[in-house]
Amino acid sequence: MKVESTEFSTEPVPDEHTVSWIRVAIIASMVAFSLPVFLAGVEIAISFSPLRTLEVFVVGTVILTVIGCITAAIGANTRLSSYMLNRIAFGFHGAALVNTAFAISLLGWFGVNIDLFSGAVQRLTVDIYAVSVPAWPIEIFAGLIMTVTTVFGFRAINTLSAFLVPVLIAVTAQLIVGSLTDQSLTQIMRTPSANELSFGDGVSAVVGSAIVGAVILPDITRFVRHWSGGIFVVLTSYLVIQFIVISAGGLSATALEDDDLLNIMLTLGIGWAAFAIVIFGSWVLNSLNLYSTMLSVESTAPKLNNTSLIIILGSLGTLAAFMNILNDFLSFLFYLAVIFVPVSGIIIVDYLILRRSAYHEDRLLLQQKTRPKAIAAWGLGACVALMGSWSWISITNIAALDAMIVAALAYYLLAFIGTTETR
Repeated sequence: MKVESTEFSTEPVPDEHTVSWIRVAIIASMVAFSLPVFLAGVEIAISFSPLRTLEVFVVGTVILTVIGCITAAIGANTRLSSYMLNRIAFGFHGAALVNTAFAISLLGWFGVNIDLFSGAVQRLTVDIYAVSVPAWPIEIFAGLIMTVTTVFGFRAINTLSAFLVPVLIAVTAQLIVGSLTDQSLTQIMRTPSANELSFGDGVSAVVGSAIVGAVILPDITRFVRHWSGGIFVVLTSYLVIQFIVISAGGLSATALEDDDLLNIMLTLGIGWAAFAIVIFGSWVLNSLNLYSTMLSVESTAPKLNNTSLIIILGSLGTLAAFMNILNDFLSFLFYLAVIFVPVSGIIIVDYLILRRSAYHEDRLLLQQKTRPKAIAAWGLGACVALMGSWSWISITNIAALDAMIVAALAYYLLAFIGTTETR
C-alpha cells in the first residue's frame, strides 16, 4: 500500500482536490462523538452543580468555537496544514520544535484512546458476555485497524466518518433519553455540587478535551473550497455536536449519580451504545490523530515515505497505550490546552495582523530558519498558564484562555522590537 501525494503535506491543496464543507464537518463531528468528550462531560459534571456544569460547558464550548473558527478559516484560506502554518510562523527550526511537541502530544492522545478502548472493551465483554479478554490483543488490534485506515489518508477517514455519524447520533440520543427517563430534568437540576474543581479548571478541561482538534483543524479544513466553509465546519461540529455530546455525558452522570460512563450505559440497558462509542468513536478519532501526526513529522522531514512513517508512528502510539497513560485524565487535558493554545494565538496574530502575505503570495520568499520572537511568545504564554494553574497569577481564571491571550499579545509587541527580523 502507498499513500498518494494527494495528502499535500508540504504544499497548498489545489482547487481540484477540495471538497464541500459538509464532508469535512462530518469528520470533525466524529471527533466530537469520541469517548474522551463523553468522559470529560462525566468528570466535570461530578465536580459541579448542574447549573454550574452547564455554565462550564457553555463557556468552554464558546472558547473552542472562537478558536476553531479562526484556525479553520485560516486553514481553508491558505490550504496549508497546521504544521506548514507553524513553519511560517515559527521558522523551519522553530517549527521543528513546535511540531515535535505536537507529534508527541498527538501520539499521547493515540495511546490514551487505545487505552480507553481496551479498558472499555474488557469491561463490556465481561459485563455483557461474561468473557474475560486480556488488554494486549485488544490494544494491538485497535492500533492495527486505526493505522491501516490512516494509510489510505483523508478520503478514507471521510468515508468512514460518513458511515458512522448516524450511528453515534442515535447513541447520544439514547443516552439523553435514558437519563431523563431515570430522573426528570427538574430533579437533575436540584443535584448538589461536589465543588471539586474551580470554574476556570472546569472550563480548561472542556477546552482541553478538544483543543488538539481545534488547533490542528487546518489539517482537514484545507480541503474546504472557501474559508467560510471552515467556519461552518466549526459551528456544526463544536457549537452544536460537541456541546450536545459533552452535555449528554454530564447529564447521564448527574442523573444516575455515577462517574463511570460504561456503568451508566449498562444501567440504562444500552450496552450496544457503549460498544458503538468505544469502537467507532475511537476508530475515527485515532485515525485522525495519526494522520495529523504524520503531517507533523513529514512537514519537518519531508523525504520520509508516508506509508512507512504512518506504520512507525502507529506502532509507537500503540506502544504508548501499554504505558497506562490514562491516569490523571483531566490533568492531561489541562496541560494539552496549555501547550497547544499559545501556538494558535501566535498564528492568528501573524496571519490576521502582521504578515498575511507570508502565508500566500510571499510564502517562499519570507520563509525563515527560525523566528525567536514567536518561540518566545509561545513559551511565555505557556508559562503564564502554568503559573495560573498554580494560583500564582491569572488573567481570566481560565488557563487555556490566558495562554492564548498572553502569547498573542506578547508576539504582537515583540514584532515591533528590533529591526533585524522580517516580521
